[in-house]
Amino acid sequence: MATTEQKEIHIKNRKASFEYSLLDRYTAGMQLKGTEIKSVREGKANISDAFCFFDNGELWVKGLHISPFSKAAFFNHEEVRNRKLLLHKKELKKINNSVTEGVTIVPLELFINKKGWAKLEIALAKGKKQFDKRETIKKRELQRKLGRKVK
Repeated sequence: MATTEQKEIHIKNRKASFEYSLLDRYTAGMQLKGTEIKSVREGKANISDAFCFFDNGELWVKGLHISPFSKAAFFNHEEVRNRKLLLHKKELKKINNSVTEGVTIVPLELFINKKGWAKLEIALAKGKKQFDKRETIKKRELQRKLGRKVK
């Protein structure tokens, strides 16, 4: 019996924490088609341009780029399409109420859980002003200097 080691897939949106102040986090399942999950398992996805929106009470992610599966000839998927996010109704209502108050839904991380399902971590976020971004840069630089002095 051969053991197969599965590498951890964590595709992150690094820009999100710089551009937004994150309020609440949720983990949502994704409705994928055929070869999309195989490409995600290879780590060939990009969520930096993705955003979430509501349509008829359902939460969708738009702009999530999943590259075509290399070994699929003709049954490949569209690279960029709207994909439905799967959450409980209570969570959807809570998120929808927050969005009407001027909060944005930002995808943070795409990963494969222990059961092999593709999950998308999303967050309710408010946009930062320019001076907030400068403050974030100052804190980061200070942490780097302290880290160098400790070594």
